Amino acid sequence: MPHDPSKAPELTVGQLSARSGAAVSALRFYESRGLISSRRTAGNQRRYGRDALRRVAFVRAAQRVGIPLATIRDALAALPQGRTPDREDWARLSEGWRAELDERIKQLQRLRDHLTDCIGCGCLSLETCVLSNPGDAFGERMAGSRLLPERRGTPDAGA
Repeated sequence: MPHDPSKAPELTVGQLSARSGAAVSALRFYESRGLISSRRTAGNQRRYGRDALRRVAFVRAAQRVGIPLATIRDALAALPQGRTPDREDWARLSEGWRAELDERIKQLQRLRDHLTDCIGCGCLSLETCVLSNPGDAFGERMAGSRLLPERRGTPDAGA
Protein backbone atom coordinates (compact mmCIF):
# COMPACT_ATOMS: atom_id res chain seq x y z
CA MET A 1 0.00 0.00 0.00
CA PRO A 2 1.57 3.34 -1.04
CA HIS A 3 2.13 5.98 1.63
CA ASP A 4 0.13 9.21 1.15
CA PRO A 5 2.18 12.15 2.58
CA SER A 6 -0.94 14.34 2.75
CA LYS A 7 -2.35 11.98 5.41
CA ALA A 8 0.79 12.09 7.58
CA PRO A 9 0.08 12.98 11.23
CA GLU A 10 2.96 15.46 11.22
CA LEU A 11 4.45 17.82 8.66
CA THR A 12 8.05 18.74 7.97
CA VAL A 13 8.88 22.41 7.73
CA GLY A 14 9.04 22.04 3.94
CA GLN A 15 5.62 20.39 3.80
CA LEU A 16 4.13 23.06 6.06
CA SER A 17 5.66 25.74 3.85
CA ALA A 18 4.32 24.16 0.66
CA ARG A 19 0.83 23.62 2.10
CA SER A 20 0.52 27.00 3.85
CA GLY A 21 2.25 29.21 1.28
CA ALA A 22 4.49 30.67 3.99
CA ALA A 23 8.24 30.69 3.45
CA VAL A 24 10.30 28.35 5.62
CA SER A 25 12.01 31.40 7.13
CA ALA A 26 8.59 32.83 8.04
CA LEU A 27 7.63 29.57 9.73
CA ARG A 28 10.82 29.60 11.76
CA PHE A 29 10.12 33.22 12.69
CA TYR A 30 6.54 32.39 13.71
CA GLU A 31 7.87 29.58 15.86
CA SER A 32 10.45 31.86 17.50
CA ARG A 33 7.61 34.25 18.38
CA GLY A 34 5.42 31.52 19.87
CA LEU A 35 2.79 31.57 17.13
CA ILE A 36 3.28 27.93 16.15
CA SER A 37 5.18 25.09 17.75
CA SER A 38 7.00 21.99 16.65
CA ARG A 39 8.68 19.02 18.16
CA ARG A 40 12.18 17.90 17.28
CA THR A 41 13.03 14.46 15.95
CA ALA A 42 16.06 12.51 17.11
CA GLY A 43 17.88 14.10 14.16
CA ASN A 44 16.83 17.60 15.39
CA GLN A 45 14.37 18.15 12.52
CA ARG A 46 11.18 20.11 13.09
CA ARG A 47 7.86 18.28 12.95
CA TYR A 48 4.59 20.20 13.05
CA GLY A 49 1.17 18.90 13.99
CA ARG A 50 -1.51 19.28 11.34
CA ASP A 51 -3.07 22.05 13.45
CA ALA A 52 -0.11 24.25 12.43
CA LEU A 53 -1.74 24.67 9.00
CA ARG A 54 -4.75 26.41 10.52
CA ARG A 55 -2.58 28.45 12.89
CA VAL A 56 -0.40 29.67 10.02
CA ALA A 57 -3.51 30.56 8.00
CA PHE A 58 -4.87 32.45 11.03
CA VAL A 59 -1.58 34.34 11.51
CA ARG A 60 -1.30 35.27 7.85
CA ALA A 61 -4.93 36.45 7.64
CA ALA A 62 -4.52 38.60 10.76
CA GLN A 63 -1.25 40.03 9.43
CA ARG A 64 -2.90 40.94 6.11
CA VAL A 65 -5.35 43.17 7.95
CA GLY A 66 -2.56 44.78 9.94
CA ILE A 67 -2.74 43.04 13.30
CA PRO A 68 0.66 43.05 15.06
CA LEU A 69 2.26 39.66 15.72
CA ALA A 70 2.27 40.24 19.48
CA THR A 71 -1.51 40.70 19.40
CA ILE A 72 -1.90 37.57 17.28
CA ARG A 73 0.31 35.60 19.68
CA ASP A 74 -1.80 36.74 22.64
CA ALA A 75 -4.98 35.67 20.83
CA LEU A 76 -3.56 32.22 20.07
CA ALA A 77 -2.26 31.86 23.63
CA ALA A 78 -5.78 32.41 24.95
CA LEU A 79 -6.97 29.27 23.15
CA PRO A 80 -6.78 25.95 24.99
CA GLN A 81 -3.46 24.19 24.35
CA GLY A 82 -3.42 22.42 21.03
CA ARG A 83 -6.75 23.83 19.86
CA THR A 84 -6.71 25.61 16.56
CA PRO A 85 -8.67 28.80 15.96
CA ASP A 86 -12.02 28.25 14.30
CA ARG A 87 -14.60 30.48 12.61
CA GLU A 88 -16.09 31.57 15.94
CA ASP A 89 -12.64 32.47 17.29
CA TRP A 90 -11.93 34.58 14.20
CA ALA A 91 -15.30 36.36 14.50
CA ARG A 92 -14.76 37.14 18.19
CA LEU A 93 -11.16 38.28 17.77
CA SER A 94 -11.75 40.31 14.63
CA GLU A 95 -14.58 42.16 16.36
CA GLY A 96 -12.17 43.07 19.15
CA TRP A 97 -9.53 44.18 16.64
CA ARG A 98 -11.99 46.38 14.72
CA ALA A 99 -11.55 49.43 17.00
CA GLU A 100 -7.76 49.20 16.75
CA LEU A 101 -7.97 49.00 12.95
CA ASP A 102 -10.43 51.91 12.79
CA GLU A 103 -8.01 54.07 14.79
CA ARG A 104 -5.12 53.08 12.55
CA ILE A 105 -7.21 53.98 9.49
CA LYS A 106 -7.92 57.42 10.98
CA GLN A 107 -4.21 57.95 11.62
CA LEU A 108 -3.36 56.98 8.04
CA GLN A 109 -6.04 59.31 6.68
CA ARG A 110 -4.60 62.19 8.75
CA LEU A 111 -1.14 61.33 7.47
CA ARG A 112 -2.39 61.29 3.89
CA ASP A 113 -4.17 64.63 4.34
CA HIS A 114 -1.04 66.31 5.75
CA LEU A 115 1.37 64.70 3.31
CA THR A 116 0.60 67.13 0.50
CA ASP A 117 1.12 70.13 2.82
CA CYS A 118 4.45 68.72 3.93
CA ILE A 119 5.70 68.04 0.43
CA GLY A 120 4.64 71.54 -0.62
CA CYS A 121 6.41 73.08 2.36
CA GLY A 122 9.49 70.87 2.34
CA CYS A 123 10.63 72.09 5.74
CA LEU A 124 10.22 68.98 7.88
CA SER A 125 10.75 71.34 10.79
CA LEU A 126 10.20 69.86 14.21
CA GLU A 127 8.86 73.25 15.19
CA THR A 128 5.93 73.36 12.78
CA CYS A 129 5.69 70.12 10.79
CA VAL A 130 2.59 68.08 11.62
CA LEU A 131 4.28 64.91 10.39
CA SER A 132 7.57 65.24 12.25
CA ASN A 133 6.01 66.93 15.26
CA PRO A 134 2.34 66.00 15.66
CA GLY A 135 0.60 68.33 18.06
CA ASP A 136 3.73 70.52 18.21
CA ALA A 137 5.06 68.51 21.16
CA PHE A 138 8.58 69.93 20.78
CA GLY A 139 7.50 73.51 20.07
CA GLU A 140 6.94 74.11 23.76
CA ARG A 141 10.57 73.23 24.56
CA MET A 142 12.67 74.28 21.59
CA ALA A 143 12.82 75.21 17.93
CA GLY A 144 14.78 73.61 15.12
CA SER A 145 14.63 70.77 12.68
CA ARG A 146 16.16 68.13 14.94
CA LEU A 147 16.76 67.29 18.54
CA LEU A 148 20.31 67.19 19.82
CA PRO A 149 21.20 64.92 22.73
CA GLU A 150 21.69 66.78 25.97
CA ARG A 151 25.29 66.80 27.18
CA ARG A 152 26.02 67.28 30.82
CA GLY A 153 29.39 67.84 32.36
CA THR A 154 31.15 68.60 29.07
CA PRO A 155 32.93 71.92 28.40
CA ASP A 156 30.58 72.80 25.52
CA ALA A 157 27.37 71.76 27.29
CA GLY A 158 26.12 75.33 27.42
CA ALA A 159 27.09 76.18 23.84
